[in-house]
Amino acid sequence: MPLSILDWVPPGHLVHFVMTMVGNGLDLKPILGQYVEGRGYPPFDPRMMVALLLYSYTQGVYSSRRIARACEQRVDFMVLTGRQEPDFRTIALFRQRHLEALKGLFSQVVELCRQAGLVKLGHVALDGTRMRANASKNKSLTYGRMTKLEESLKEEIDGWFEKAQEIDNAEDQECGRDQSGDEVPDWMKDKQKRLEKIRQAKKELEEAAKAEVAAPRDPAKTGHKAKPTGTPKEKAQRNLTDGESRIMRTGTEGYIQAYNAQAAVDSEHQIIVAQHVTTAGNDSHEMMPLLNQIRESTGKQAKEISADAGYSSEHNLKQLRKRRIRGYVANRWKRNSMKGTVDKAPPKNTGPYVLAMWRRLKQGGVRSRYRLRKQVVEPVFGQIKHARGFRQFLLRGQQKVAGEWSLLCTAHNLLKLAAAS
Repeated sequence: MPLSILDWVPPGHLVHFVMTMVGNGLDLKPILGQYVEGRGYPPFDPRMMVALLLYSYTQGVYSSRRIARACEQRVDFMVLTGRQEPDFRTIALFRQRHLEALKGLFSQVVELCRQAGLVKLGHVALDGTRMRANASKNKSLTYGRMTKLEESLKEEIDGWFEKAQEIDNAEDQECGRDQSGDEVPDWMKDKQKRLEKIRQAKKELEEAAKAEVAAPRDPAKTGHKAKPTGTPKEKAQRNLTDGESRIMRTGTEGYIQAYNAQAAVDSEHQIIVAQHVTTAGNDSHEMMPLLNQIRESTGKQAKEISADAGYSSEHNLKQLRKRRIRGYVANRWKRNSMKGTVDKAPPKNTGPYVLAMWRRLKQGGVRSRYRLRKQVVEPVFGQIKHARGFRQFLLRGQQKVAGEWSLLCTAHNLLKLAAAS
């Protein structure tokens, strides 16, 4: 065997690049600053743990158990960890504890890509992809269904307690000699737990409805929506496993329990320059947050952007003109998606900004800059979902899912940066 463990992989291997980046290129003070307690067993080096997570995500290894197994079996992981073998609980707890700090690495890597000349912001394509949540859509209930189930489960559980008061000696044989006969059976424990989940989900829907009344209304976002009443609608849904995920429609899989993962991709080298996760099933309110994030992370704004019809609205197109960003945004009515041009005239009630965008795309035809959208942003989602095999979030809750998506985007940019080095 070689004298140095670093010689176990070739000099140009990605693991060397990740170790160098984490050791010298990234600011890890928010993470390192939390390790000041001198008591207890010395922790694994936080720098090594960060490098382990980032490298694992570049290799399509996401679950803590698979990462721990790779540390024991794969040579490249052994080189990165120095033959240390953190168990899956340690890895999972580290990721969960520092999720917010790990999200901050995304903007640092974008800045490194910009310094390397990989980000030009000449053309940026926006899109969103529906990513499966760590929850089944069969666990989603409407507010009306919750009310009915809450009543029936409460009656069934209360009935068991009434019956338990009448237990006689004959039931001792069924319950066991060492038990009094008054123990709560397993089937009732499960239903009691389900009742608690239903009550919690129902409470969350009611709180969300009240918050909607108290929140200031933005005409650009509410449009023609009815004024909130403070009471959840009968068809308002909440998932019992991940209450913040939503049922969303996809083009190939039908309706799934998911989150809407957004990304803005620079056309020069397919670097993700902005990203976030939303629970909205459509993209109409996601353009401005992405553009704002681009400016915050790079100090500049995109010269032109392209986006599909989901981002088309008077408010969005007006903001593009106000910011002097040339836009190529498809329209919501029937269109030829391959060319970015519409097949028929726009409706009579079409706003002036949407109408002007329609004329721009129609005039450009097959030469319109809108054609860049598919070859810029959609391949990035393909690389994440198909090449690196990430099709479902592992964590639950929008905040944790946002951290996980940020790690995925950071790993994607690291791979692009390594390939250009």
